[in-house]
Amino acid sequence: MSIISWIILGLLAGVLAKWIMPGKDSGGFIITTLLGIAGAVVGGWVSTLLGIGTTTGLSIGGIVMATVGALILLFVYNKFVK
Repeated sequence: MSIISWIILGLLAGVLAKWIMPGKDSGGFIITTLLGIAGAVVGGWVSTLLGIGTTTGLSIGGIVMATVGALILLFVYNKFVK
């Protein structure tokens, strides 16, 4: 995937993760986007490691895995910041 695709996927994953796990965060839109991009990378890595899917394109499975990765990173981020 191209960098633009990763950013779009990360933005979607970050927004979905924030919607699923609301709360007071010290970060705003930028932190949410960065966590989403990192979550997309983590989710893509885990999905290919488990043999669930590949990171070759923008798909529903990719969005789900990126959102799961973003949720994990958002949880960890909230634990370290507080």
